Amino acid sequence: MVCVGARCVCGRPLAVVTRPLLPGGIPFPTTCYLTGPEAVKAASHVEADGIMQEYNDLLSSDETIRAAYERAHELYLAFRHELAVRLGDDEDHIEGISAGGMPVRVKCLHALMAQTLVMGPGANPIGDLLLERVSQEFSPTICRCAPEE
Repeated sequence: MVCVGARCVCGRPLAVVTRPLLPGGIPFPTTCYLTGPEAVKAASHVEADGIMQEYNDLLSSDETIRAAYERAHELYLAFRHELAVRLGDDEDHIEGISAGGMPVRVKCLHALMAQTLVMGPGANPIGDLLLERVSQEFSPTICRCAPEE
């Protein structure tokens, strides 16, 4: 982990930013990693409901969404590249690979939500749609964290 990329309003981590190269030289393309339990549950519920197919259909039918999703992929790669340069990590083994199925399909809603949380609204159109869809269950602006025991 490089840093916490997004926090709940209470301060608990929602998403972290990870190194492009893990200890032992293992390449790790998932730079924005969803960690907040409430966020993870919300994304998991949507995946379990089969909504990813709707998002894939949207990518196929909506040129504007498809173009924004391709930009999200490029933004992800540029973000990771900047991390690699600053940290001295080698990203050769993951060159051109982002996360979540980008740029051609929706594969992991957790990764797409994490990108939106870390980079902000507009960074990933599917992440934006997902946050809107789960707003009754999870929102980065409303603390729903389980109380510490």
